Order: sequence, then C-alpha cells, then structure tokens
Amino acid sequence: MADRNPQDSRHALADIDITRPNVARVYDYFVGGKDNFSADREFANRAMELAPKAPLAALANREFLRRVVGFMAAEAGITQFLDLGSGLPTQGNVSEVAHEINPKAHIVYVDNDPMVYIHSKALLSDAVSVEIINADIRNPDEILTNRTVLSLIDFDRPVGLLMLAVLHHLEDSDHPEAIAARFRDAMPSGSYFAMSSFRMPGPEHPDLRAATIEGERLLAKDLGSGRWREDEELITWFGEWEVLAPGWVSMAEWRPPTSDPIEQDEVYHSFWGGVAHKR
Repeated sequence: MADRNPQDSRHALADIDITRPNVARVYDYFVGGKDNFSADREFANRAMELAPKAPLAALANREFLRRVVGFMAAEAGITQFLDLGSGLPTQGNVSEVAHEINPKAHIVYVDNDPMVYIHSKALLSDAVSVEIINADIRNPDEILTNRTVLSLIDFDRPVGLLMLAVLHHLEDSDHPEAIAARFRDAMPSGSYFAMSSFRMPGPEHPDLRAATIEGERLLAKDLGSGRWREDEELITWFGEWEVLAPGWVSMAEWRPPTSDPIEQDEVYHSFWGGVAHKR
C-alpha cells in the first residue's frame, strides 16, 4: 500500500461488502471470533456440511502459528516478523506470541482486506513495534518497498517471514511459486520462512481427494479462492532454503507440545506446514 492518511479508515469501510462471504471473516468465525457477518456464517455452515472439521483446520493453523513464532523468537532469536496475509487479529497472534518472548520485537502485518486493516489498526498498531499495511501479496515489491515496512523491518538482519494459510488462496495464474520466491530472495541470511497450505491428500486416500475437489468447487463458487495442491509442488515454494525437522508435515506434527497421539483425520491429511532456514 501507499501509507494511509486519516481518512483511510473511512475509505476502507466503504470497501467492505457484508453481503458476500469473505476469507478472513470466515476464518474468524471458525476460530470463534466475532468479526463476521451472516453471509460469512452461512458459507461456513455450508462448508461444514461438506467438511465438518473445517473449524478444526483453522484452529490447527492458529496453533501452528503460535509454535512457529515461539520457535523463531525464542530458539532462533528472530526479532522482526513479516506476516503476509495476516487475517483478522485473534488471541495468540504474532505480536502477542513474539512479545511474550521479546517485548522489543518488531512485527508488520500485511493483508489486502479492508476490514482486517481497520481492526488490526485499532487493536495492534503502536507505531513503535507493530504495524499493519493494506497490500496484496501478489505485488511483492509494493510490500518490500513500503515505508511502513521499512520503518520496522531491517532487511539487513534476519527476518521471520510468515505465509500461513495464504498461498492456497492464489490461483495458478497468480504464480504463487514466483511470489514466494520474490519474498524469499528479499530475506537476508539467517532468516526463517514458515508456510502452511491446503495439501491434496495422498492417492491412498481417494475419498479425501474427492472431497477436496468438492471443497475447491465450493470455495470457487462462493468465496472466490482455495486450492489444494500436491506435495511435490508445495515443497518447491521453500526454494533452496533448508527445511527444518520434522519437515513438510501435517501441522499437528510440527513440534507438537505433547507426545499424545495425533488423530489422523481429514485435517491431518489436507492442511500441512513447515519452516525453512536461509543459510
């Protein structure tokens, strides 16, 4: 984005369409938030008819975010985070987790949704260590050269790059692989890149594969986007960076907090994540 002036919140409000479901608001509904409207809830309920555990997928992604940011801030010593496609602020967001470990950590949230911008601006921004910009990840250079981003993120020092549950909302024609590569290339040595994405279940699960195809049709019809892709494609989005143990896995298996058995349900097979390091 170009940095907003005092009238920008009013302009953003004018851009909000509450009559159609919206990705960020549906996700907010799934994780128990209150920043959603009847169109979002109606879509979410239809989605749950097809995939009853859809809310658990959203919650699993939020838990993955907490573990990833905790690892980056505590173990890897990352002090600045760029959260692309951040969504509506909920409990356990990036700045909450990072600031519990390092109160001086810098975080920039990026989202192209005007409602996300307004709510995040009200709840998260302190202009000293946390900010939000309204921009689209399909325009990486606009983000990487944004003056708000540059005021908080020093690209000469390691960055925690987060692209959680966002790339699967890009179509093939958007070239998500090129977008991921552009952001990776802008990161200095020592940076970490966390990604989560819808993942097509393996061929040993034909029923789940068929269900994901129906899910894509539903998302395309009413929400506009949502793609389940094969592992072979998704893993390339880490580029040459070193993928850390335990690798590209179901999010529940990425450094779980307990040794309790993990249920291998549809969420387990169709929503994966991983973290990579740039040497």
